[in-house]
Amino acid sequence: MDIVIKLSQFLMSLSLLIILHELGHFIPAKLFKTRVEKFYLFFDVKYSLLKKKIGETEYGIGWLPLGGYVKISGMIDESMDKEQMALPPQPWEFRSKPAWQRLIIMLGGVTVNFILAFIIYIGMAFAYGEMFVATEDLKDGLLIENPVMQKAGFQTGDKIIAIDGEKVVKFDNQMNSKIVMAKQVLIERNGNRQTITMPVDFVDQLSKIEKGALATIRMPFVVGAVSEGSKNTALQPKDIVLRLNEEPAKYLDQAKTILEKNKNKLIVAGVLRNGKDIQVPVQVDADGKLGVQLGGLDLESLEQLGYYKVSKQEFGFFESFPVGIQKGADQLVGYGKQLKMIFNPETKAYKQVGGFAAIFNIFPSTWSWEVFWNITALLSIMLGVMNLLPIPALDGGHVVFLLFEIISGKKPSEKFLENAQMVGFVLLISLLLFANGNDIYKAIVGK
Repeated sequence: MDIVIKLSQFLMSLSLLIILHELGHFIPAKLFKTRVEKFYLFFDVKYSLLKKKIGETEYGIGWLPLGGYVKISGMIDESMDKEQMALPPQPWEFRSKPAWQRLIIMLGGVTVNFILAFIIYIGMAFAYGEMFVATEDLKDGLLIENPVMQKAGFQTGDKIIAIDGEKVVKFDNQMNSKIVMAKQVLIERNGNRQTITMPVDFVDQLSKIEKGALATIRMPFVVGAVSEGSKNTALQPKDIVLRLNEEPAKYLDQAKTILEKNKNKLIVAGVLRNGKDIQVPVQVDADGKLGVQLGGLDLESLEQLGYYKVSKQEFGFFESFPVGIQKGADQLVGYGKQLKMIFNPETKAYKQVGGFAAIFNIFPSTWSWEVFWNITALLSIMLGVMNLLPIPALDGGHVVFLLFEIISGKKPSEKFLENAQMVGFVLLISLLLFANGNDIYKAIVGK
């Protein structure tokens, strides 16, 4: 069932983004009275799963889910329709339209991608608001268990004050993303501030370990269930460990340290059960464990127990606009930084470029509309930025040639455009093979 939920989200998000991207080309083409011969979700190599001709346009669904396309008359694209291009230009063809109209048609897809992302972020701000823990309320700092973070100089208990000079006012998922791309991180440790310079190959180091968060809020030791065969049947689900052997164990990481020191010993645990602080004898095994499965608490429960002060912001309809626009702008800038890292060989970030499997794995195995829309907005930005790359087979390649034509007044020959399209197509296939090859490699080596 988990795989069905993940696949459903993946296909739904991908289909939505492809259709709206191609619609971004389709609408201005029709407005400028340019004939659109095909509008397809996925590629119809040799045959299509579904098709229907309405007016002059054939609408359909292909069988190869690697994208989608609109076939515009008189345009040198992936179809490489040389027969049509050999005929005299017709008034309804793309090549007969003024350069500024062709430019708008080519920019339509990425424009829709960016607009969609901002609309989603605005909608999410209005529908969900924001729930977070402010940096100033992280009295005991963050949990740092990631070995690459520890190697870089971070420790549990550190507070992240600023990333590349930008003040961190709240803990959220964006903070970890910013750390990945950071050059310097300002932290506070035991009341003192210091700057940690991030390793150039930080991303490559992360790729060599099991995936996990870089920094998280520190959580209490909550008993989820007592494992079969455990000697600690006196413990009950939902028990919260407060002390071990009379040492404070407010957080799970503190409890682990105490248990490690008391292997094979019978000690007393102070636990919170149904609001009461009680004493429970517990046996620590040879591995420093209690033979229980861990449970979890949501932010609201943590606030009720006094661990954190949780801030929640709700936004009215008009208030949601600046919040959503700022979120979209932050994601756009962040993705730009990721691309810069990928194209910098020193970072070795290119090893983390992923294909369809990587995108598929972003989606959770449980359905959440909030998560779905958040991922879709991010993918929309990624699709828009990638399509702007100056590769002839992509929208960005066409835009470069059109800008050259507008500035110089000279139109590149159709032969040149055909050759450029072939080169771009080879580059695009190479990138596709590289990205999906990375996915296969990671699946084999398990990282």
